[in-house]
Amino acid sequence: MSVKKIVEVNALSKVFSVKQKKPGLAGSLRSLWKTETSEIEAVADISFALEQGEMLAFIGPNGAGKSTTIKILTGILHPTDGQASVLGYTPWKDRRQLTYHIGSIFGQKPQLWYHLPAEDSFRLFARVYELDQSTFQKRRDFLVESFQIGDLLHIPVRKLSLGQRMKCEIAASLLHSPQVVFLDEPTIGLDVVAKQQIREAIRRLNEEENTTIFLTSHDAGDIENLCKRVIIVNHGQVIFDDRTSVLKRQFLARKVIDVRFAAALTSPFSIPGVETVKQGTFGVKLEFDGSKTPVEKVVQQVMAVQSCNDINIADPPLEEIIREIYTSQSV
Repeated sequence: MSVKKIVEVNALSKVFSVKQKKPGLAGSLRSLWKTETSEIEAVADISFALEQGEMLAFIGPNGAGKSTTIKILTGILHPTDGQASVLGYTPWKDRRQLTYHIGSIFGQKPQLWYHLPAEDSFRLFARVYELDQSTFQKRRDFLVESFQIGDLLHIPVRKLSLGQRMKCEIAASLLHSPQVVFLDEPTIGLDVVAKQQIREAIRRLNEEENTTIFLTSHDAGDIENLCKRVIIVNHGQVIFDDRTSVLKRQFLARKVIDVRFAAALTSPFSIPGVETVKQGTFGVKLEFDGSKTPVEKVVQQVMAVQSCNDINIADPPLEEIIREIYTSQSV
């Protein structure tokens, strides 16, 4: 049985023409007579597909082409070359029709009316998306409960905290039950509690409604908690496309071990092939290459030194893995 492709991108490219001007008055006067431009390739011949109900992390450093790709897929920008399809629509040609089936959030660009309560914006969006009162009320209640924003709806948006506002922003983008949601940095600048609430709400939406999620984020927690698949772009090109677990396993075998001993250490701690990152009175933090030194061997050597109260073995944070990929793939 064939799997339904919700998003299909084939050899997509986007080149921006940017005006250049030399500094000073002379440069300004010269630009009046002769305009100099340079070309920046924001997206360079990328291809991928997204299945229904999939949660994809589309990540990369600043300037890698993430937001440009989202803007093309939502119909805001026209590509320079290539093809793309979202729910069977060509985004830049069928933007009006596509709008009724997708939702989008750009973390730095609010859509709620600043001086009005979120409830007023919700009702306005219900009219825009042609929702009848019954459908709107049922959907509103579901989103209010999912994002825990019942006590925020009647407060002017300008008086909400950033985390409160972002929860309302995302809820507003989901009022019309979109099949695909594009989230561009949805948790940027938020505290830990707000991030977790938003992640749980997005996960629930995916599980209960099979909503396809296209996420960009610099927060490794968003990626690890929500997405099973990761696409990494750098300099406008795809450099990795696989499961999140493969990303961690393939690109960095380094392990981190925190050890808590039953008695105080009386001498510097040392094991061959293992780096002692930090040593305290009762504990040490160790790092080593798991591809060269088996974890079991390191644990045995640690326990041979003296009795342990606790040993914690962990992979390095995902952001460190991604940083290593950027470094190895930089051009």
